[in-house]
Amino acid sequence: MFNKILIANRGEIACRVIKTARKMGIKTVAIYSDADAQALHVQMADEAVHIGPPPANQSYIVIDKVMAAIQQTGAEAVHPGYGFLSENSRFAEALDAAGVAFIGPPVKAIEAMGDKITSKKIAQEAKVSTVPGYMGLIADADEAAKISGEIGYPVMIKASAGGGGKGMRIAWNETEAREGFQSSKNEAANSFGDDRIFIEKFVTQPRHIEIQVLADTHGNCVYLGERECSIQRRNQKVIEEAPSPFLDAETRKAMGEQACALAKAVGYASAGTVEFIVDGARNFYFLEMNTRLQVEHPVTELITGVDLVEQMIRVAAGEKLPFTQDQVTLTGWALESRLYAEDPYRNFLPSIGRLTRYRPPAETEGYVSGVAPGDAGPRVVRNDTGVYEGGEISMFYDPMIAKLCTWAPTRSESVEAMRVALDAFEVEGIGHNLPFLSAVYDHPRFLSGDITTAFIAEEYPDGFAGVTLDADALRRIAAAAAAMYRVTEIRRTRVSGRMDNHERKVGDDWVVSLQGESFPVRLEADRQGTTVRFADRDALRVQSDWTPGDRLAEVRIDGHELLVLKVDKITGGFRLRTRGADLKVTVRTPRAAELAKLMPEKQVADTSKLLLCPMPGLIVKVNVEVGEEVQEGQALCTVEAMKMENILRAERTSKVSKINAGPGDSLAVDDVIMEFE
Repeated sequence: MFNKILIANRGEIACRVIKTARKMGIKTVAIYSDADAQALHVQMADEAVHIGPPPANQSYIVIDKVMAAIQQTGAEAVHPGYGFLSENSRFAEALDAAGVAFIGPPVKAIEAMGDKITSKKIAQEAKVSTVPGYMGLIADADEAAKISGEIGYPVMIKASAGGGGKGMRIAWNETEAREGFQSSKNEAANSFGDDRIFIEKFVTQPRHIEIQVLADTHGNCVYLGERECSIQRRNQKVIEEAPSPFLDAETRKAMGEQACALAKAVGYASAGTVEFIVDGARNFYFLEMNTRLQVEHPVTELITGVDLVEQMIRVAAGEKLPFTQDQVTLTGWALESRLYAEDPYRNFLPSIGRLTRYRPPAETEGYVSGVAPGDAGPRVVRNDTGVYEGGEISMFYDPMIAKLCTWAPTRSESVEAMRVALDAFEVEGIGHNLPFLSAVYDHPRFLSGDITTAFIAEEYPDGFAGVTLDADALRRIAAAAAAMYRVTEIRRTRVSGRMDNHERKVGDDWVVSLQGESFPVRLEADRQGTTVRFADRDALRVQSDWTPGDRLAEVRIDGHELLVLKVDKITGGFRLRTRGADLKVTVRTPRAAELAKLMPEKQVADTSKLLLCPMPGLIVKVNVEVGEEVQEGQALCTVEAMKMENILRAERTSKVSKINAGPGDSLAVDDVIMEFE
């Protein structure tokens, strides 16, 4: 076994590998750029080596710099994580030449399967059903448009060396094919150092289901079930689960056996994933093989009990797999939610900055915090992360900052565990997608398992505008807020000295207002809790150990239903966040509530004649000039952030009166890029 390994990556996956290495008694080496000098993976590793400036193409994917770090530290093996150099055959060759073990597949397997064009040709030769497309190299946007027209729209434009949604675009017409080709090419070059592009037919209403394989150098290969990855946005996975709610045992077996046959055909060894598109009739088509560890590997680990990173290390050290296919069992249900540094209220555009507050829910291996054992069976919470409170989210890397996972015996129990865990996850200082994740887990289509890769586009066609809670949910939150406000008032009167001889000075009648609704309530408090009685005489029993100043409240309603609320104090009430809703809740006396109705509403500033930068980023291109008449939908400029190019378009026909920024300029959120007449 190895004594020391270097992790050629950063962020949460580097931290993940370090955890397993520690468990195995193996020392670890981290590498880091200028932007990551204080990163969590650097702090966790036994050693750390600086390798260059923030851009990945000047640090993390520069093979010579990584090889120098290996030589400097005497590392015997390298784990590449995912992305960066994980599927780069030249890197694997360099390691082999230096006598350093690559904790991944052989070079020939990477070359055969890691390249999407080559892998499709091999799959076709092996008589594996593949999606129609053009596998040759594409010279320019004109050729891309011609090929797309021949295949038939819509088409998927993809980077040959791509992954993680980078270098991917869906084109529905010739204009989008031309734009998508160039953007995909640019992203591929920046992210992978390889700008080759191919085009295939985009299958509408597909499900994205993948098979995890694990093979050793002794000819053994097993499949560890499947993962459903259909909840995607911009071709990037958002929520994954294992097993799939759609597959039956027969289809699972057929997909698994085909995945192993493909792996054996290329002499595969290590962990790898064979991805399929599956239609409504459970017909499946080979999409690609990822010759590396997948981002979503934790859900497979949770249902199988197999530490994939440990097995990768052992295979690289020449060991045999410790189990056979017959010994692989799938138990319970696991879900993974990707926490991204992006603003769902701004069309999920990247967000950067300092994490002023970062408090994940406690990881558990028994029961979720706040869920009594009598309420549900065993549940597991796991959070794979690479950040910490006070750390910076950089514009140079992928926006994913954590992967929150839950496991439970059934899908419904795992979903409920995830809901509670998401509500308890505190993130401040940056835009993030926690509210959106909560909304998905409450969506009827998701709960029924009726999902495709078009789910987000179909259910949120105009973007995410927040969650509107139903009347029953509002009542429960109003009751909780009233009981909590009473506690704050008692605290305030004691501090002010107005409570003498325990004489109660806090009233019982209040009006709670939230989401445009008002609820007159009367409070009947005792030592065990508070009964909140509404105007229609309906009553809810509220119990909680929340105290003023706590940022998180666990509230029991009628003795069993659990509300987990993120709490911020505001004048006359609270800002409460739960289940994806962000609520301003005011609690007033009946007289104050009457007067509040007379207050005028604050007017929103008019920004209709401005093009504002929707995220911190770099201006790559400006497509228009001062004085030019632009049409609705016309491309105005391109902004790059977190390795993704974003084309900003005109919302209406107008004339450009002023341009405030040009290529190479770095902008903050809401900086004015251009103005219109």
